[in-house]
Amino acid sequence: MHTNIQTKYHFSKKILVSFSGQPAMLLPVLLAMWLFAVPSACKSNNKTEPSAKEAAEIVAIQPVQEPPLAKIPVTKNITLDGFFSFMDGIVRQNDTISSYKLSENLVLRANPWILDTLVNTDYYYQMSLGNFVFRQPKLIVLKPSDTILIPGPATAAMLLEKMAKTSLDLNIPAFEMRILEGDSVLFTFPVRVGKNQKKHLELAGGTVDLRTRTGVGEIIRVNRNPLFLDPVTGKRFRFTKRDDHQTTYMPLIPWLEPSINGMRYGQMIHPTTNPRTLGRAASNGCIGVGEADGWRVYYFAPLGTKVVIRYAVQTINPSGDTLYFDDIYRLRKKGKTAVVALAGAGFLQQTATNICRCDTMF
Repeated sequence: MHTNIQTKYHFSKKILVSFSGQPAMLLPVLLAMWLFAVPSACKSNNKTEPSAKEAAEIVAIQPVQEPPLAKIPVTKNITLDGFFSFMDGIVRQNDTISSYKLSENLVLRANPWILDTLVNTDYYYQMSLGNFVFRQPKLIVLKPSDTILIPGPATAAMLLEKMAKTSLDLNIPAFEMRILEGDSVLFTFPVRVGKNQKKHLELAGGTVDLRTRTGVGEIIRVNRNPLFLDPVTGKRFRFTKRDDHQTTYMPLIPWLEPSINGMRYGQMIHPTTNPRTLGRAASNGCIGVGEADGWRVYYFAPLGTKVVIRYAVQTINPSGDTLYFDDIYRLRKKGKTAVVALAGAGFLQQTATNICRCDTMF
């Protein structure tokens, strides 16, 4: 209001100066103009000012802004094979200054740009850019120009609440996994599942049913540095042949193990270097995802994350359309439900903590 009045006043003053030869004639007119301008300016300003109630409502819908607890500058290039130890160091050094329990996943949630960097290490994405990556673990993922934020307590509480609502949902016949936050779908991507057959696996010491087990469980183990063993031969391997017929080192992407119905069956959630197998029953029971999606699963599904594995040949999508999928395990023809049919399957029990029993076609 003060600004508008000043503007009108200066405008009047300039007129007085310009017509100083006839002040008596102009003064009544100018005075009337000025008196009219004051209430008009006040009235105009009052229209734009919210009431106390409106102001409170505006503040309530605005997200709380708080400075980070700490800013950690990256001082050197960090390659993928040094990424996890670097993150562990950040957690150790900053856990004591926070009022909450700091974890790697919480730091990742507070710095979502890191996920973009990890996703971009995908071999096929790099090939689309014209970059052949033979040894993915040597890719640089953090640079000296980067800064990692340690969230403040309010931000941490908000992120922890989101993490508590996050779950993984897999429908076997649809060959589809979803990352959910409550009822909201964050990501949907294709997967491969276990074959509809039995097979002798050396590591299992006998013949096992390869079908992916259904049920409800949670992530009980995250293997950030897996040791790759062929379950058929029991032999270790370090290289993989990709869909484009190129041979590379195995990528360094964490594997996640869920318990299903309180049991460990060794059916890991892990990346595949052969994305042409996605959307098929092509594994030895594991749930295969693309390399980029492997990072998304790791990022959003820490220990304790709920996992639901379903066998639904008929579903309804968000648009209300009914979708039908092939009965890939032929369960309906046998007159059994998915839970009953798969409950008695003999699966490979997971015992070691650092070994990943890979599918023959990784």
